[in-house]
Amino acid sequence: MLIVSTKHIDVAAECIPTHQLLNVAGERVPDRELDHYVAKLTESDLADFLRDMVVLRRLDHEATALQRQGELGLWAPLLGQEAAQIGSVRAARDSDFIFPSYREHGVAWARGVKAEDLLSVWRGAQSSGWNPNEVNIACQQIVIGAQTLHAAGYGMGIKFDGTDDVAITYFGDGATSQGDVSEAMVFAASYQAPVLFFCQNNQWAISEPVALQSRTQIADRAHGFGLKTWRVDGNDILAVYAATQAALAHCRNGLGPTFIEAVTYRMGSHTTADDPTRYRKDEELQKWRAKDPIDRLVKYLHVIGADVQSYEQRAQNAADDLAAQLRAAITAMPDPAVGELFDNVYSEAHEPSTRAREGYLSYLSEFEGEAH
Repeated sequence: MLIVSTKHIDVAAECIPTHQLLNVAGERVPDRELDHYVAKLTESDLADFLRDMVVLRRLDHEATALQRQGELGLWAPLLGQEAAQIGSVRAARDSDFIFPSYREHGVAWARGVKAEDLLSVWRGAQSSGWNPNEVNIACQQIVIGAQTLHAAGYGMGIKFDGTDDVAITYFGDGATSQGDVSEAMVFAASYQAPVLFFCQNNQWAISEPVALQSRTQIADRAHGFGLKTWRVDGNDILAVYAATQAALAHCRNGLGPTFIEAVTYRMGSHTTADDPTRYRKDEELQKWRAKDPIDRLVKYLHVIGADVQSYEQRAQNAADDLAAQLRAAITAMPDPAVGELFDNVYSEAHEPSTRAREGYLSYLSEFEGEAH
């Protein structure tokens, strides 16, 4: 058995700068490369960012509570990653097609997916949550890194069609150790396809720290594939928004695929089946809590003299509305019929699938009438 020690790992010196436009005190930090991408953002835009992040955090809290109450089978929390998700998706345009992992609830919600449709899969009420073609975002992918290959293929199709849309794919730091992600970057680079690979480096791949998986920055890996790369403070919504704008512009101009490493932190568990206290220290959690993305934006709004109280109240009202909507939806969500498990597996009639369906229904019929 191979035993790998996580002690005394020397991570290589930084090669790619980490962009930051807002520091933890909410003060604006100049950035020659990215400043102009946020120059046109208004106070109203910033208030919308705040509302989105507050609503998203409430969605996460409500879903976690619903799982603990037995209403959901599982949930993958995103607490602490609100800026990475909202900042990036708000920089994209509606025609860009997104391929998420299982944690991009905020990306899907911001794209127009109803919150109750997000929860339906985690409840086991549906095999998918929504029609991807209606909102230009694929359903959440559980298989680690598989969605990057889908994005690469879609991006190749975009290039062949001659449009300036971009395929965007999200994944975590752990996925960069999967072969699918490497293969996706190879194909995207070889065909110079318009694909944005967006990595949310939340420091932990379940119980394994990122330093064990990569002895250097994750962004360096993408750079080695020939992708134009940015590394940003993932808890700084302005930096995330600006870098995403830059990456998308690069793709739209026919210059090939791009990669963003958003350095953030998973404040909660990997999923609700995980106990993070078993592998990480409270001191680390407290250090990252001081970098909270919502608090940072609120501080900046104070700095620029905005009416923060009214913006926070608006955000809280929107979060309360969402919570009430979720509670009403989850209790009214019908259980799926048993036979639906086999529906839509194939676009046309498929004999092996039909036999499997008949066999399963026949098996269940043996239990009809038994006392429970």
